[in-house]
Amino acid sequence: MSFRLFSQDFVWKAKLFTFFDNIEFSGSDVKSSQTMSGVMLAPEVGFKWDTVHKIAGGVNLLHEFGGAEVIGRIFPTAYYEYTGRPFRFIMGAFPRSEALERYPRVFFQDSLSYYRPDINGIYLEYHPSRGYVNAWLDWTGRQSETVREAFFAGISGQYNYRNLYARNYSYMFHYASKMDPFVHEALHDNMLFLTSLGADLSGRMGFSCLEINAGWVLGLERARIGAGDWISMNGLLVESRVEYEFAGLFNTFYAGDGMMNFYEDHNNDLYWGDPVYRAKVYDRLDIYFRFLRKQRVDLRLTWSLHFLEGNIYNEQMLKVRIDINNSRYTSGRQKVSTINNRMRFD
Repeated sequence: MSFRLFSQDFVWKAKLFTFFDNIEFSGSDVKSSQTMSGVMLAPEVGFKWDTVHKIAGGVNLLHEFGGAEVIGRIFPTAYYEYTGRPFRFIMGAFPRSEALERYPRVFFQDSLSYYRPDINGIYLEYHPSRGYVNAWLDWTGRQSETVREAFFAGISGQYNYRNLYARNYSYMFHYASKMDPFVHEALHDNMLFLTSLGADLSGRMGFSCLEINAGWVLGLERARIGAGDWISMNGLLVESRVEYEFAGLFNTFYAGDGMMNFYEDHNNDLYWGDPVYRAKVYDRLDIYFRFLRKQRVDLRLTWSLHFLEGNIYNEQMLKVRIDINNSRYTSGRQKVSTINNRMRFD
């Protein structure tokens, strides 16, 4: 008779995210002014066994400041996760931050972390010593008489060589029709690619972060109606970041074709990237201060200057993230090099 030991641990974590994001774009033709503010609480419990398997469930509760409802939106989470280096696999409804926070704003704008905090689908990552590659699926719309069928499918990756790296982000967004619509609705396919080369000199000359990269953005879109020909859009995207102690600068420059060809027809239902990339030239400078940067608490104040349409617009953001968990739990996110895992928090 043989016995096989089976070890399992009860795990829990709780995240609190509170945000104030004031966007001042009065007079702009590509983006509207608005103020978004609120607090999100995301408790989660689960079991982890054999050090690599985990099942977890929880809820993400959003209260918007000034809102009449105590809980404005509820996002359930429930997923299975396997973490055995060099592989990681997640399936279910799980936090978007586990998979897609590396993507630039031309793909996903900041407000997604406020109002679309979860992925409903699959995430698979392969992480060797010199980089990573991942594939993911996010089902965003189950077809009904009032909802269009919609989903994202994407691939991203990075290869590191000393202080240099090559990086690629991509996705395809499938936006179909409602169930038995009264009026014919064109099916849309949007594809977006960004391939870039960069250098990370963080830790040198006293800077905690010193990084620059430049790449080419390619957008392909079509509406399956009539000829349904593909529309191609191209542009240059340059990002640079400098951090010293608690202060930092992050600049993003874009020049090329205006993206989001069908924005006037479908707005943010069809495009989840920042609408400023509808312009041919755009520059954004983030000036930020990290007043708290502890293991479980991160507080950041950001003042953003947007150079667009011959004007200077500005945005102010204050964000606090708190992440606590039981002492025996260690995050399933694989440890990666600094340039792989530097997540955007602005």
